[in-house]
Amino acid sequence: MQETRQYILDIIKQRHQVTVDDIVEELQKRRGVITAVTVRHHLKLLQKDALVASLNLKRRNTPGRPQYMYTLTEKAQTYFPNNYERLAAGLLDQLRKTLPTSNVNVILEGVADQLALGAYIPDVPFEERLDLVVVYLNENGYEACWETTADGYVLHTSNCPYHQIAKTDSALCTMDMRLIGQLLNVVPRRVEHINDGDSRCSYFVPTNKVEAVR
Repeated sequence: MQETRQYILDIIKQRHQVTVDDIVEELQKRRGVITAVTVRHHLKLLQKDALVASLNLKRRNTPGRPQYMYTLTEKAQTYFPNNYERLAAGLLDQLRKTLPTSNVNVILEGVADQLALGAYIPDVPFEERLDLVVVYLNENGYEACWETTADGYVLHTSNCPYHQIAKTDSALCTMDMRLIGQLLNVVPRRVEHINDGDSRCSYFVPTNKVEAVR
């Protein structure tokens, strides 16, 4: 993350909703002279990355055009320190110590099913479904996209939200497979895997499987 844009995210997090003038004022305290034009440029890039959203206009107390209010998106929360990974690792470790492996797997499958249910993917044509699944996955930090091939479709995820845990416990990779299958409403085949040294995880769905669920 470029330094000025990280500062902007920090400012918005601290103040919840800010205008360009608010950001300029705070940045000048941290970095010296900076213009509203420069701030708008950085905000535009942050909006393009879906890290910042603009809200209703705020009326100025002085003459001039109203200003937009800016706030963080859910995706932006991943750019701040949190304890989620350590908590998840600790919970998984305790499950393994107190339950048989088969029971742990059933629990993780239930988590995947619950996540998929909460995604609210409607019954639409498969390519539209892929678009909706990609939106859901990107909102949750997976950096997903999809493409067509001669034999079907491939869904790619280039970021694993819990990569450090998954490196030592493949159960979360299995949970992801379950989640992807539930979201797509068809069981895919994983053809690339970050834990195997690939740059991404990729899931292939052949055309005949898509046709079978129509």
